Amino acid sequence: MIRVQNLTKFYGDRKAVDGISFHIEEGEIVGFLGPNGAGKTTTMRILTCYMPASSGTARLAGHDIFSESLEVRRAVGYLPEMAPLDNGMRSREYLNFRGKLRGLNRSDRESAIRRVTELCWLGDFIDRPIGQLSKGMRQRVGLADALLHDPKVLILDEPTIGLDPTQIRETRQLIRDLAPKHTVLLSSHILPEVEATCERTIIIAEGRIVASGSPDELKDRIRGGSRLMAEISGPDGDVKKALSGVKGVKSVHSESDNGWLRLTIDTNSKSDPREDIFKLVKEKGWSLREIRLEVGSLEEFFVQITAQQAAGRKEVRS
Repeated sequence: MIRVQNLTKFYGDRKAVDGISFHIEEGEIVGFLGPNGAGKTTTMRILTCYMPASSGTARLAGHDIFSESLEVRRAVGYLPEMAPLDNGMRSREYLNFRGKLRGLNRSDRESAIRRVTELCWLGDFIDRPIGQLSKGMRQRVGLADALLHDPKVLILDEPTIGLDPTQIRETRQLIRDLAPKHTVLLSSHILPEVEATCERTIIIAEGRIVASGSPDELKDRIRGGSRLMAEISGPDGDVKKALSGVKGVKSVHSESDNGWLRLTIDTNSKSDPREDIFKLVKEKGWSLREIRLEVGSLEEFFVQITAQQAAGRKEVRS
């Protein structure tokens, strides 16, 4: 549904997007992550034909962004980070105007406005002036505009910015519900939101793609495995030595806390030695108060991979 090949964008001498390539299949929800200035918004603007690329190719819903820009725009619903709404219009009036621009006849516009009003929870605000709406409500109007023509592809730049926690949960669910009929590419700085919503994640830094995969695949790459957190009552040296001999354990770190050892146990990838540790503790006659698996978070991976990218850039410059 989205095919990007060697896409590049220069602003003067600065390369904002550096030859990126990726694809998104029909019905997928893909998160697009990166620090400020990484090239996320530039890429989204290129894909929605708001600005041209310097080189490379991209196709959305089978249409080329260079030679078929009008067809691309008809197939895409785009919500920029700051939706360009008309403060002097009422929400219904604005959506009706946008429907006219998209070539919808009167009956189809009215039906579409009813549909997006329900989807985006605008019922109590549909006839209010946009200028009187809160930031979160304005974001809902922008999302309704993106959905108005029932596009095949949705490109959403920070879709939950300004929403309260309840609205964020509802928006996440809405995006998941849209997936069977729509392909979604969304950008967000709220990493747990991406983790909860997206099937796959693309991380971009310095205009280049530095990682991609499902949230679980990316988390598995942190330190090559996961951690166990445990509390055991026993001699410090004996406990660490015994645990270090358990299959799958890479290292053991301990802290003393009122007669208990608080242990951080690093394990190999795809290894979960909790059962073996439980048996060992029982055989040794020690007490076990807690043992739990703590997998790496997407936020940890994001910080780690972007830090590595920044370090590499400094080495090249030096």
